[in-house]
Amino acid sequence: MEPILFYGVPQGCSLGSIIALEWLGEPYRLSRIEMLEHPWPAAFARINPLNLTPAYLTAERHIVNESSAILLHLAARRNNLLGYAQGTPEYDRLNRMLAYLNTEFFSAFRPLWIACEMAANPPVQEMLRNLGNPRVQQACAYLDGLLAEREWIDGGSKRTVADAYFAAIARWAEYHQVLDVRQHPHLSRHLQKLRTDPAVIFADAIERQIEAKSGGRFRGHVTLDEVEPMLA
Repeated sequence: MEPILFYGVPQGCSLGSIIALEWLGEPYRLSRIEMLEHPWPAAFARINPLNLTPAYLTAERHIVNESSAILLHLAARRNNLLGYAQGTPEYDRLNRMLAYLNTEFFSAFRPLWIACEMAANPPVQEMLRNLGNPRVQQACAYLDGLLAEREWIDGGSKRTVADAYFAAIARWAEYHQVLDVRQHPHLSRHLQKLRTDPAVIFADAIERQIEAKSGGRFRGHVTLDEVEPMLA
């Protein structure tokens, strides 16, 4: 069977890996994980003992966990279509940007995600939002400054896995109602460009379970029950 990406919903950062797979143009399948349903299926712990998405099962049946590792794995395929050769300055530049997105930018939203789970405790919820909102504002301002002089987020001349990941997590600023991204015109421009991309439209439709047309080589969904025998 083709490689399988296990993606989380709703609003999972794994959206970036779906976008990258579409851009890559190699056959793949998806397996949907409802992150708000507890407990998670026991079989998933064999894929990622931390019960986190995304996770990626390669065609050779190796498991790759963590967004940055999955994205760099995909970036190296098809003669570095979505990345650069390791050891080059371009690779280091991409890796640096992906690391920033996966640490500083992602973590800025963490208090806001925790706040979503604190509806029964409004004072704590407000405290968390007050903690997270300035961090998101600061991170968006930083990326806006970079994008003022860049066509693609890593500073190169082509789209990369970093753009796919950016599309997945930059949307959280609006989801959490932290800001109107139009306050940051260069960030807003780049996000809107990505939102019109067929791969991004497809990934969003997959996440929302509406009709989706793949421009890549998506081969359908599989269940964890179907995958489990492959993990032996």
